[in-house]
Amino acid sequence: MKTKIASLCIAAVFSILALASNSSAAEEGFYDKEHIRGFIAFGGDFRGMFDNFNRYVNSLAFKGLNGGTLKHKGDSTVYRLATNPKYSKFNQYYPSLHFNIGAQYKQFLTWFDINFAITQISERPSNKTPAMDENGKNSTFPLYDARWFNYGVDWMFGWKTLGENAFFNLIPAVGIGFNLLNVHFTSNYIVTSTEGNSSTSMRDRYYSTMAATFNAELEARLQFEQFSVGLYGGYRAVRYNELNVEGANLDTEDFNTDNDGDTWFVGLRLGWTFLSPWEKKQQDKL
Repeated sequence: MKTKIASLCIAAVFSILALASNSSAAEEGFYDKEHIRGFIAFGGDFRGMFDNFNRYVNSLAFKGLNGGTLKHKGDSTVYRLATNPKYSKFNQYYPSLHFNIGAQYKQFLTWFDINFAITQISERPSNKTPAMDENGKNSTFPLYDARWFNYGVDWMFGWKTLGENAFFNLIPAVGIGFNLLNVHFTSNYIVTSTEGNSSTSMRDRYYSTMAATFNAELEARLQFEQFSVGLYGGYRAVRYNELNVEGANLDTEDFNTDNDGDTWFVGLRLGWTFLSPWEKKQQDKL
């Protein structure tokens, strides 16, 4: 699934870049570059995780709590937690911030949606937790906050269905892009390669995995000359690769390599559309 999406992304990008770089298109009347308008927009939305995405994040971040083994730095002794720290699970909703930069030609819009999800935190229940080795020796291990966030870019294509300069407009849009999921684990759990010939401990850091994305949305927009405000909602499909931790893929057991990251979203967007070269010339004549 994700391989097909990635291939589609690459094909679409090169096709559109080739079209945009062809200067003869403007000369032959395919479009008039004097009427192209740039724009920027800032937005924020709330995203709802589908059940599989919510289970995926919670299975990753708390991977070592159920039977995981640990090692102190520079110590070959293997320990197990004596108790299960009671972390709060991540819920299904989170806020996301967006910056859009793009161009408009008549009713057609294209832009890059740079998005960043606010970090979600499950706080550690204590600084350390008791553990025991195979010989019954007691020890303690540091606990960390469990955290996750994601960020990415979607290349969007939209259409103003009610006209180029309508005060009220409905704008459907679709896009493709990529996303990066970042996860911080709860302690120094041991990870082992699938071949079983090497192992190492997690560190106090974020680990990341890349994904291809498909985004679809509908915006209801009010246009006040160059300023606009829009309410939008939609669906974003994401398929994550396996998370690589210290050189080993972290097997989530309940999920295969097409790890689900789908969300629905509703948000608000504020935009500013710059004047086209033609509009600037008209103003200079006044």
